Amino acid sequence: MCGIVGVLGNRDVVPLLVDGLKRLEYRGYDSAGIATLVDGAIERRRAEGKIARLEARLGEAPLHGNSGIAHTRWATHGAPNETNAHPHATARVALVHNGIIENYREIGQELAAKGHVFIGQTDTEVAVHLIDDNLQAGMEPEAAVLAALQRMRGAFALGILFRGETDLLIGARRGAPLAVGFGNGEMFLGSDALALAPLTDRIAYLEEGDCVVLRRTGARFIDADGKVVERTIRPTAISGAMIGKGNYRHYMQKEIYEQPAVLGDTINNVVSPIDRSIHLPELGLDLAALRRITIIACGTSYYAGLVAKYWLERYARVNVEVDVASEYRYRESPVDADGLAIFISQSGETADTLAALRYVKQHGGRTLAIVNVPESSMAREADAMLQTKAGPEIGVASTKAFTCQLGTLAAVALAVAQARGALPAEEVARLVGALTEIPSRMSEVLNHDEALHALAERIMDKRDVLYIGRGACYPLAMEGALKLKEISYIHAEGYAAGELKHGPIALIDESVPVIVIAPSDALFEKTISNMQEVMARGGQVIFLSDHVGMAHIDPAAAATVELPLVDPFVAPILYAIPVQLLAYHVAVLKGTDVDQPRNLAKSVTVE
Repeated sequence: MCGIVGVLGNRDVVPLLVDGLKRLEYRGYDSAGIATLVDGAIERRRAEGKIARLEARLGEAPLHGNSGIAHTRWATHGAPNETNAHPHATARVALVHNGIIENYREIGQELAAKGHVFIGQTDTEVAVHLIDDNLQAGMEPEAAVLAALQRMRGAFALGILFRGETDLLIGARRGAPLAVGFGNGEMFLGSDALALAPLTDRIAYLEEGDCVVLRRTGARFIDADGKVVERTIRPTAISGAMIGKGNYRHYMQKEIYEQPAVLGDTINNVVSPIDRSIHLPELGLDLAALRRITIIACGTSYYAGLVAKYWLERYARVNVEVDVASEYRYRESPVDADGLAIFISQSGETADTLAALRYVKQHGGRTLAIVNVPESSMAREADAMLQTKAGPEIGVASTKAFTCQLGTLAAVALAVAQARGALPAEEVARLVGALTEIPSRMSEVLNHDEALHALAERIMDKRDVLYIGRGACYPLAMEGALKLKEISYIHAEGYAAGELKHGPIALIDESVPVIVIAPSDALFEKTISNMQEVMARGGQVIFLSDHVGMAHIDPAAAATVELPLVDPFVAPILYAIPVQLLAYHVAVLKGTDVDQPRNLAKSVTVE
C-alpha cells in the first residue's frame, strides 16, 4: 500500500519527509522518492528498494528545500525501478499517488497525440501530464488539478507540488485516505496520521471527493461539488488508538473504508494494464500442467478459497478441492505431486494452516502461500508466495484482508486459465478489465452506507439470521453470516439458496431475517425462486442486487439495497462490502466490542 508525505515547512523539509516515509514502511514498498522546490524549480531523488537506498542517494546528491513531497511505492503499473518510482514530474508539476487511475490509457493516448512524452509505465505519469497540460492551457494550479480530477476515474489519493509555488501543496482524495496536519507556520499532508505524528498534534481528514489547498497559513478544503467546506481539526496523540483509527469510530470501520485503495494495490501488483493480462511473480510452477489444485485455509480465508473454487473450475477448467486446515492433515490426505496446494492466511502464521503446509511439503507437494505478511512463516516456507497488499489489519473480524485475498485469487484463476488456454485472450482481457474496475465500484457502495445502517435496526434484536446465495455468492453468504456472528453475537448461517428446501426452510418464520445475495448473473432467476419460497413463509427478506435485479422484486415485499452492476466474475468481491457493513452497524447498535469481540484473537497461532 503506497504511502504519501508532504510538507510546507519553515525549515529544510527533507529530513522530515524521510522520517515520514519510515513511519509508512509498515505498508510495504519497493521504491521511494522525494521532490522539493530548489530556487522554485522541481528537484527529485528516487531509488529502487528500501528507504536506506534513498538516504544513500541523498548522501551522494543532497537535496534541500522548504516544501516537498515524498512517497513509498509498491510496484503496480510498471516494474519496481527508479524510472517508475514516485514522485513523477514534468518541469511544471510533481505528483505522488496512491491507488489506481482506471482510464489512464484513454487519457494517455489523448495527451500523446498532443505531444506529451511518457518515459515510464505508470498511471501516475498520466496524471502528472494531464495536470501539466491544463497548466500549459493557462489554468492556475488549483483549477488545473480540479479539471484533472474531473477526468480521472478510479480510487486514489494525490499530493501535488508546482514549480515556482513555494507556498502551495495540493492534495486530493478519491477512495484512498489522506490526512492534513496543522503546524506552527507549517502544513503537512500524509496517507495517515502515523506519518505526521511527530510533526503535529492537530489532524483533519479529507472526506471522499475532497481536494485540499495547503499554504503555510492553513488549509482550504473543496468538496466533490467544488464548494469550499470546513473539515474538523482533531487533536491527536503521538501514539494510541486515535491515530490508527483516524476519524473512524472503530478499526473495523476504517479497514472497510480502506478497501478500494488496498484492493487496487493488490490487483495492480499482478495485472498488466497495457495488455490487460495477468502477470504473477515468478512462482516456479508450470500452471499449464496443473492437474489438481487444493486450497487450504481457516475462517474467512477458507471462504475466500471457496469462491476461488468456483472461479478456477469455471474459468480455468481445473479440479479444485477446498479444505479446512484444521481437518486436512488429520485425514492423512494423499498429496498429488502433479498438483498445487494453495494456503491462504492474513498473518501467515495461522497454526492449523501452517501445519497443513508443512504436511504437504513433507509429502512432496508443491505449495503456494497467499499472505499479507511477506516475512511470515508461510511466506518463507512455501515454494512460492503471493502477497496481498491490505496493510496492517487491526480489527479481529477480517474485512480488507478478505477482499484482497479474493482479488489475488481472481488473478490466480485467470493466470491458470491463461496458461491452460481455457479462455481466449480477449476473454481474459475482458475479465481483467472487470477486476480492475472493482475498487472504484467499492467506493460507490461506501458512499451510500445509509441504507445498510437503517437495515441494521431490523436485525439487531433478532436471535437468528440466514444468508443465502448461489454460485460464487454462496461462500459469500457464509462469510456474511460469520461476520455477524463474530461481532454482534447473533446466531447466523449461510446456505446455498437451492438447499433451503432440503431442510433449512423449516427455520423460516416472520421473526427470521433472510439476507439474499443476488447479483444479476446466470443463476439470478433460480435465486429469486428460492427467495419467493422464503417470502411465502413470512421471512423478512433483505435483498442485495443491482438495478437489473431490482426490476424483478416488489419493493413493498422486501427491504432492498441496490449495488452497482458489475461482471458476475467479480460480484463476490463487491458484495463483500454490504455484508461487512451490515454486520458492523448491527454490532455498533448492540454495543459490542467491534474491534475485539469476545473469545477471538486476530491471529490464531495455536491449534
